[in-house]
Formats: sequence, C-alpha cells, structure tokens
Amino acid sequence: MPSSPKIPKELILDKALKILIRDGYEAVNIKALAKEIGCSTQPISWHFGNMEGLRKSLSEYAQNYAINKLFDIQDNGVESFFNLGLNYLDIAFDEPKLFVFLFMNGGSGYTANNLSVFSDLGQNAVITEQLAQQLNISQELAGAYVQDLTVYTHGLASYIATGVLNISREEARETLMRAGTCFFDKYNF
Repeated sequence: MPSSPKIPKELILDKALKILIRDGYEAVNIKALAKEIGCSTQPISWHFGNMEGLRKSLSEYAQNYAINKLFDIQDNGVESFFNLGLNYLDIAFDEPKLFVFLFMNGGSGYTANNLSVFSDLGQNAVITEQLAQQLNISQELAGAYVQDLTVYTHGLASYIATGVLNISREEARETLMRAGTCFFDKYNF
C-alpha cells in the first residue's frame, strides 16, 4: 500500500481556494494547483482521485470559508441582519471571483425553489425570529422583510462583483442602509 502524501489535504484546498479567489474557478486544475504548491500532481490525485473530486471538495471548502465570513457577526436582530448584508457586500468587493463562483454560477450547488429559503433556513431563520421579537412584529412580516432585503443585497453585490457597478464600499453600505430603511417604511415598522 502506498504511503500517504506529505502534503496535507487542507493545504491543497487552501491553495486551490487562493487560485479560485485570485484567478477564478476556471483556473483551478490539478497542474496549476501542483505548480502553486510546488509539488507533483501525485499528492493532489492521491487526496481527491481526479478533477471532479477536487472540484467537489473545493466547492465545500469555499462554501465554509464564505459562511464563516458571512456569519462573523456578534449582534442580534436588526444589527445582525444588517451586518450579514455588509459581510456579503465585502465578499463581492474583496473576493469577486469567489462571490461569482458561489453566489452566481451555482458553485455552491445550492438552488432555491422559492423566496422563503431566505428567511426560513439555518442562521437566517434565527435572524428572522430575532427581528420579529426585536420589532414586535409577526414572524411572517419579519420573513418578508428578510426576503426583500436579501434579494436587494444580492443584486447590489452581484453588480459590484461583476464590475457592472463601480461604487465605493461606503456608497454600497449607504445604498444598503437606504434600502433597509425603505423596506422598513414599506412594512410600517
């Protein structure tokens, strides 16, 4: 039985993520990754089998990386939701190729059948519940607010990540704050 490679799987995934962030998903391949690491292709093939195995692992690794950045928030309720939106914009500004891969090209493998996923799943469900309690409104109304502002934030971040909209980070934050205020007014909070 061959011995295990000296290059850890985590290091390979970290380097693959760096290539994705710097050059885009299309640039990630076993030869480019081996060159980035300074090794042969053998350790990569040993860990992942083939390019499909590498892509699947990289997708999961990139998702976890982004989730950690998105949910690096300490507040609750309205502040938590607003900071989540700011973190989303930060990924679009700082790592646009990662943003496009995960949130625009389906690299996360995630697809939604309806808008309720923005307020009903995972951490978003917790934020929706906190909003409802903090604002003393129904869960349904808080969910509608989360859905509307999530869709708006995604559109803004998509324009930024793809270079369609060339604005400063501060302008983007102000735009998001205005949208949040407009949606607050829409729901008569």
